[in-house]
Amino acid sequence: MSAIIKNRITSIDFLRGTIMIIMALDHVRDYLYSGSFFYDPLDLTKTSGILFFTRWITHFCAPIFMLLAGTSAYLIGQKKTKRELSIFLVKRGLWLIFLEMFVVNFGWNFNITFPMFFFITIWALGLSMIILAALIHLPKKLILGISVIIILGHNLLDGVHVPGSTLPAFGWSLLHDQQFFTWHKEILLVGYPIVPLMAVMSLGYCLGGWYTAGYEVGKRQRNLWIAGATCIALFIVLRYTNLYGDPVKWSVQKNTLFTILSFIKVNKYPPSLLYLLLTLGAAFLFLSFTEKSKGAVVKVVSVYGRVPMFYYLIHIYIIHLIAIIASALTPGQDWTIWFLKQPIWFTTNLKGYGFSLPVAYLVWIGIVMALYPLCKRYDDYKQANKGKWWLSYL
Repeated sequence: MSAIIKNRITSIDFLRGTIMIIMALDHVRDYLYSGSFFYDPLDLTKTSGILFFTRWITHFCAPIFMLLAGTSAYLIGQKKTKRELSIFLVKRGLWLIFLEMFVVNFGWNFNITFPMFFFITIWALGLSMIILAALIHLPKKLILGISVIIILGHNLLDGVHVPGSTLPAFGWSLLHDQQFFTWHKEILLVGYPIVPLMAVMSLGYCLGGWYTAGYEVGKRQRNLWIAGATCIALFIVLRYTNLYGDPVKWSVQKNTLFTILSFIKVNKYPPSLLYLLLTLGAAFLFLSFTEKSKGAVVKVVSVYGRVPMFYYLIHIYIIHLIAIIASALTPGQDWTIWFLKQPIWFTTNLKGYGFSLPVAYLVWIGIVMALYPLCKRYDDYKQANKGKWWLSYL
């Protein structure tokens, strides 16, 4: 199979690397673009087309990362027993939750007192792995059925809310309702409720069966194309009718462009059915079309895809450090405000700080390029030391 190189699947690494590169754009925009401290880039009453797409394109990152993590778990399981895979997933899930709470949260805020904790991407990834550790003992068809039912049906829970800052409210938020909480003066943000993301990971686990040895390449490409086209078609039908699948309806706007933006503006927190149909549909099509892709671009981008956690952790700290340096060099700004005491979106004294969107894009490109040598070196080290167990955790 031409897409498999040294036990790595190039199309998967290429897709994962692509979303890791795109993801950094969103974080650079958060910390360096001046407009980030005034309004939501998806607010159709205030945004521009380019700003909207700068934010919107990054919507593909989290669900695709979840999907591919499930696929990777399946492929790892081809060399382990179910029990061994379960233990691995639980350990890695707990490790990821630890990273989210302390390493990632510190990277976002640079505040050693930890006045806030964000339950976002890596937390959801870790908990999903722990849940998957139990699910893998079920028949594969049942895992697929459970995954599809949760993804298709979870928007029926949109109207369920538990008010207040109580433990039940927090628990429900972790499941399906993005909220801010205050607990003993700590700010808690549940950014990524676990439903339906855990189902996306288990769906990815089922997808892994298409990448096992002996599965015909042409059949895999065809199945991926059918899956992707079906998701996109269902997205268009459901979105056009405004019947189900997203809590926010689309509507005709001031011109054709903004009407299109309204149509594709789907709910990310928690990920709606339409959001998942759009993003996962694109992922399936990408995997189908890049099955046999080769060349310099594929090789370079795939490096980021082979060391995603290493890249993720480093890029957060670099972006935050650049924000501090830029603030120190900006007249009238106090760089110490970047030791954040509240979420960046609520830090009102950041208004007036920042740069234009083109500058943010240049910084993003610079960061991605600067990280390549580090990622390549770490990737080479991983490939040469596969027997070292700890490398599977970073």
